[in-house]
Parts: sequence; C-alpha cells; structure tokens
Amino acid sequence: MTTKREVEIKLRVGDLALLLGRLRELGATCAGSVHEENTLYDTSTRDFQRMQAILRIRRERAARLPGQARRRGKSANGAGGLITYKEMVSGKRGTGGGKYKVREEIEYRVKNAARIERLFARLGLRRGFRYEKYRTRYRLESFPELDLDLDETPIGTFLELEGSRRAIDGAARALGYTEKDYIAVSYLELYLAECERQGKKPGNMVFKSKNN
Repeated sequence: MTTKREVEIKLRVGDLALLLGRLRELGATCAGSVHEENTLYDTSTRDFQRMQAILRIRRERAARLPGQARRRGKSANGAGGLITYKEMVSGKRGTGGGKYKVREEIEYRVKNAARIERLFARLGLRRGFRYEKYRTRYRLESFPELDLDLDETPIGTFLELEGSRRAIDGAARALGYTEKDYIAVSYLELYLAECERQGKKPGNMVFKSKNN
C-alpha cells in the first residue's frame, strides 16, 4: 500500500504524432502501454462525491503502443487490480493557485479485483461512473521524478503530468504547452462537459465496440 500527495495536471493532445515526436526529441523512454477499466464507487448518499473524493477499482491489461490499432481485449474478470482512494487537499479543488490538482492518494494492489467488488457491495458501496482508457507511460531523464502518462480516451487524448510543480511546469514548456493549457479536473468532469457540449445524456466513458 502506498500513500502520497498527488500533484498533477492534464494537457489536451490535439496532434498525437506531433506529441510523440516531441517526446522522442526530448529522449523520453516508454515504459509500456495498458488498457484500463476503471469503476468509481460511492455510498448511497454520495458521501465521496460531496467530499470531492473518489474510491476506484482499476483493472489493467497489456495493450499496443500509441499510433497502432487499438482494440479492447478479453474481459478482465477475476484479474488483479488497483484500489485507489483520493481526496482533495483541504477539500478545495484546484489547490495550488488553480493550476494544479492536489490530492492525497492511497493505493493498494490486489490479486483478485472481483473479490474486492463483492466486498464493496457487502459494505453498501454502489458502482458509479465507469471509464476506459489506453495509458502509455513515459519517463524523461531531465525530469526523473515526473510521471508522464499518455491517455487515449473516448473523449480525446490527454497527457497527464504528475510530480512537483517545478517539474510539471518545466516538462510542459519543453513539450510546447503553457500554463493556460493546464487542466485540473477529473475525467468524469471532462466527460460530463463533453456530453453537455454535444447535447448527449451522460452514461459511461467507454469505447464503442461490437459487443456494446
């Protein structure tokens, strides 16, 4: 189990090929790509939502690298997973001048995610928003303590930077972004905003497939 203070931002990626080229120019190394299935849980009275906190179960399986054909693999039922609890520092969104998202984060890896889901149900926790993404992890030698995660989602592609404020700002500038490009909200919030923009009823943020 790990506990840490998470400082992160998202950056919208308009041109994936251009971003991948910039990462190569900066000497970024790729640590692999996975397909994620994420499910948020809450109480019947939405206590976590009111606290601006999340409780999540994530399942991962290996995927092809960005730029290649993406497809959902077989169901991850019975596989291991990652339990994550996040809570806003001081209960305020955008702590850190509004530019960054700062949260306390507790993570715990489990061997059987299905058992944890059954436990959550017994505790009265309810499944909520479900979302998918393909995540590719990168590392930059010039910013060794910074996590760079390229997320391909049903609502677009984003680069998530997590680390110190100084490292985030430095890497963002090196990649051609400014502070005006910083996004300090969750994927749920981004998804709801996109649904509103398109006049669509919100559901789950999942990729379309023949099985859906």
